[in-house]
Amino acid sequence: MKLLIIEDEQSLLKSIVQYFNQEKFLCETAVSYEDGIRKIEDFQYDCIILDINLPGGSGLQLLKYLRQNKNKDGVIIISARDSLDDRITGLDIGADDYLTKPFHLSELNARVRALIRRKKAEGASILETGVLKVDLSSRTVVSAGQNMPLSKIEYDLLLFLMTNKNRVVSRQAIAEHIYDGPSEQVPSSDFVYSHIKNLKRKLKERGCHEMIQTIYGLGYKLTP
Repeated sequence: MKLLIIEDEQSLLKSIVQYFNQEKFLCETAVSYEDGIRKIEDFQYDCIILDINLPGGSGLQLLKYLRQNKNKDGVIIISARDSLDDRITGLDIGADDYLTKPFHLSELNARVRALIRRKKAEGASILETGVLKVDLSSRTVVSAGQNMPLSKIEYDLLLFLMTNKNRVVSRQAIAEHIYDGPSEQVPSSDFVYSHIKNLKRKLKERGCHEMIQTIYGLGYKLTP
């Protein structure tokens, strides 16, 4: 899988490249607005990791250029700017995700992999993991031939875990993904625990025992 990291902070750029090289990604880099434009014009990427503040121009301008030219590469914005307006602007322009600095590289990795899986799933109507089948068009879940009624939050939670299967995702990442309110009002880990508990119970009732594992101190992992 091929990544483009557009980031002018050399120490962070080096850390991201080293981490993703170890994860078997092919990484290319750009350190300015113009350098980023040249790379996205010449190559396609599975995901672009994009900083907002760049020498020579804004990362948001680069994202707008990319989308206006019908480039559908996945984009995750990384930024020290954590205001709700910045998040909304980035997502409205066409970013697929937004991660605030500082962050753990393991969380960036989980978001990159989830984004790539979502992109690859576009056009497919069924997502399968073990005995679970999720119909993305009707938002229904079937386990071993039995329908599994889920609330909207439970469905979003299951889908998020499925797109990150076999990987630990933090409670904070889950909360930000499934919570509909402003980012600065994301509830505590009790919010996640309550919905995880309900989802585990429903999975168990349909024969999916221990599919969601609690990794104490870190988060949760779905294993088929």
